Amino acid sequence: MDRLTEKLMGEVKKVIVGKDEVIGRIWISILARGHVLLEDVPGVGKTTMALAFARALGLEVKRVQFTPDTMPSDITGFSVFQNGGLRYQPGAVMTNLLLADEINRTSPKTQSALLEAMEEGRVTVDGVTHHLPSPFVVLATQNPLGSAGTQNLPNSQLDRFLMKLSMGYPDRASQVDILRNRQGADPLAAVEPVANRETLEAAIAQAEGVHVSDPIYDYIAALAEATRDNPLVQLGVSPRGALALCRAAKARAFTLGRDYVLPEDVGDVAGFVLAHRLMLSSRARLNDRTQEDILREILDAVPVPRLRERRR
Repeated sequence: MDRLTEKLMGEVKKVIVGKDEVIGRIWISILARGHVLLEDVPGVGKTTMALAFARALGLEVKRVQFTPDTMPSDITGFSVFQNGGLRYQPGAVMTNLLLADEINRTSPKTQSALLEAMEEGRVTVDGVTHHLPSPFVVLATQNPLGSAGTQNLPNSQLDRFLMKLSMGYPDRASQVDILRNRQGADPLAAVEPVANRETLEAAIAQAEGVHVSDPIYDYIAALAEATRDNPLVQLGVSPRGALALCRAAKARAFTLGRDYVLPEDVGDVAGFVLAHRLMLSSRARLNDRTQEDILREILDAVPVPRLRERRR
């Protein structure tokens, strides 16, 4: 395991118990310059997760609780008249890590304002462009479908998220640890910084430089093509989704201390990168098939390239 990854995991695990895989995948997303959508019920530790990452990585963090009356200007910022001119008042996106809580409870117009900033890395207010800080990561949450007052994110907006994850409830042993640890001081106070923005940017650059061989490129392309040809899928993985899978696989390899991608890197992250990008056909929905089910079948069916791990 990469040394920075090991130290970061140790710090975040001080406050997030029994969710090592979720912690690891959020870290992979950060290294891949991606954003994360967490679909979960309230109270499972999403806010605590974001705060722990921000503290451990030395990042500025902001939180927005989305409601039906949240305005786009709350996200992007707005101009105020001052001293005979307009002065930009920064919005919530002017930070390193933004926790966008319950993104599916607000209006499509406000959702679009956030997702445009995620894609472009900048916002334009009254004709003036303002670049977002780097790194910039959105950790968005949404309530499960069927919760009161929620509305689906369109597929074009879901495509902006590198991964869709779920923390879920803790098991009993982890719940006991949480109860025990919360009886004294706030565990967040024990989280120590293991990096700052400069060292994080350097780690991101290293992850971007991980080598991808031609058989891996072909494997990723074959997976994307298989989603488009599947009769149960109405809309398959876009080229942007294939690029996201490649970035995530490179970041995973980096966290494991490798400078090259193996097929298992692709397979490990594929379900979390690709499943939410699939739009199923009516036939699939009638048969209670899920994106995850179909993607597992595709991963089983597409031939995996045989690559040997390099010796150090």
